[in-house]
Amino acid sequence: MQTENRTQHSATERSLSAEIKLYYDLQMAEPAPAPLLIALHGYGASKRQMIREAQAIVPEGFAIASLQGPHQHLKDPKEVGGALRFGFGWLTNFRPEESVAIHHQALLDLIGSLTADGVADPGRIFLLGFSQSCALNYRFAFTHPQVLRGVIGICGGMPGDWNTSELYRRTAAAAFHLSGELDEFYPPARTDDYLAQLRMRASDVQYRSYDAGHEIVQPMRDDLRSWLTQKTIV
Repeated sequence: MQTENRTQHSATERSLSAEIKLYYDLQMAEPAPAPLLIALHGYGASKRQMIREAQAIVPEGFAIASLQGPHQHLKDPKEVGGALRFGFGWLTNFRPEESVAIHHQALLDLIGSLTADGVADPGRIFLLGFSQSCALNYRFAFTHPQVLRGVIGICGGMPGDWNTSELYRRTAAAAFHLSGELDEFYPPARTDDYLAQLRMRASDVQYRSYDAGHEIVQPMRDDLRSWLTQKTIV
């Protein structure tokens, strides 16, 4: 009986670069260039859902761009209205630093395109994130401190490397963090020190909590509209 000898060869991991498309909904305003709110959804949502939220928040005269996350997943296996329902996210556990880089470059490209086209005023760019996109937006705002006029976080977290990374710098941009007292993902015990954390690198910071869960409620919308109005004219 003959024994077959097989030589096993070790495999090495390689990578290649490939272009992806990111999609966004745009609502322009007159007169242009106008102040711009870039709104980013949370995990499992979409650009359509988030532009509706942004429309309920912005003061009159604001342009809105709702950018959609790059990571698609099946949200519901059943067909609804003849089409499958999909959700989108911003991060994966596999090499999350690559998702962060995509997020940063997408925002820089979006802002560059809309300001070059005369849609947005480069001195009045605001960035809003809900849930998963909140910490990502803070990473962007403090890595690129000259880009934004203001950054808004709703029911989300701070970057995990906030106290250790050398990438984050002080910014003149205003920051406004809104949290829900009944939020099961980001309860007050987790968010109560966010005001102090944000003031490490920003002077103009507000923090407010609401009688709400992991959601955007009307008092939040009202406060954000007032805050955006104030920060636009300052």
